[in-house]
Amino acid sequence: MANPADLEIIVDDGGESNVLRLKGRLGIDSSPALRDRLLAMLRSQSPKALVVDLADVSYIDASGVATLLEALKWARNRQTTLCLKGLQGRPLHLFEVAGVLPLFETYGCRNASATELKVS
Repeated sequence: MANPADLEIIVDDGGESNVLRLKGRLGIDSSPALRDRLLAMLRSQSPKALVVDLADVSYIDASGVATLLEALKWARNRQTTLCLKGLQGRPLHLFEVAGVLPLFETYGCRNASATELKVS
């Protein structure tokens, strides 16, 4: 990454499910790029499951949370399960404090064993 404020988005197509691996910071400057990528994936492919791997995300702000909530809405409208993976540390704390963590935990993530949200 050229700039520590950047967010690297890596897409792994896995047939019925796709994985977006994020590295860096998910904030006001980078969330529009993530939003565009998520929307494009959901519009064109409508995968059965979409996993957002946040294990290498060091920072998330309110705009990043809003982007993931918007993606959850799009996914539900397209009968796609959206799961978060690797959420930990301060980003996890933000989801807990904002009260939005249960939205992601209860929408199909518990049944997707390989893509289950890690809360520990």
